[in-house]
Amino acid sequence: MTLGSSIAGLFGRSPIPPLQTHYETVHACTAALLPFFEAVIAEDWELAKECQQRVRGLENKADVLKREFRKSLPSSLFLPMPRTDLLDMVGMQDRVANKAKDIAGLMTGRQMKIPKPVAEDMLAYLRRAIDASAQTLVAIHELDELVESGFGARAIKRIEAMLEDIDTIEGDTDDQQVLIRSTLFSLESEWPPVDMIFLYQIVDWVGDLADRAQKVGGFLQMLIAR
Repeated sequence: MTLGSSIAGLFGRSPIPPLQTHYETVHACTAALLPFFEAVIAEDWELAKECQQRVRGLENKADVLKREFRKSLPSSLFLPMPRTDLLDMVGMQDRVANKAKDIAGLMTGRQMKIPKPVAEDMLAYLRRAIDASAQTLVAIHELDELVESGFGARAIKRIEAMLEDIDTIEGDTDDQQVLIRSTLFSLESEWPPVDMIFLYQIVDWVGDLADRAQKVGGFLQMLIAR
């Protein structure tokens, strides 16, 4: 019997599957921004509203799962990771979905238009932010094997390699953000100032999506280091 199996037997229900289920919902919420952005670029506001409702619904589901996780997490001493760390991690995961909801809500409320010269770059930027979330989900799904192996070196190295990929992806979004902001700057004279201010805000918030996913990965790295 491995150390991980022994621990699992002692604390009973593992907190890992509900943690994974929560981030699956968080990632679905984030990924739902892509069809939303496509509808916004097409100026199909009926479809955009439907997509925004899906984003909001998934964020609400993530909130419910977060509360259930916090209520059901045992106070046993035999958790595979410190209880406070697991509670902090589910909160950090939830902030990714919160930002996705904020993006869709602001853009829908203002019926924001995305300038054509920057539309394709914005889609590519969003896709890369979603990639960061997707890679974070893959890393979180490795937690099962990590615990089962008793935090073995091989499992840790595999997760660390995934976390390095997240860092690379987040770096890509930083570069894309610089390019998009430069293009928006060249368009400022053609757009109402208030509209341009909110466009810059959305660009920042999409970057926050990747940054928050990276922070979940960073917290995961801290957990396995302990």
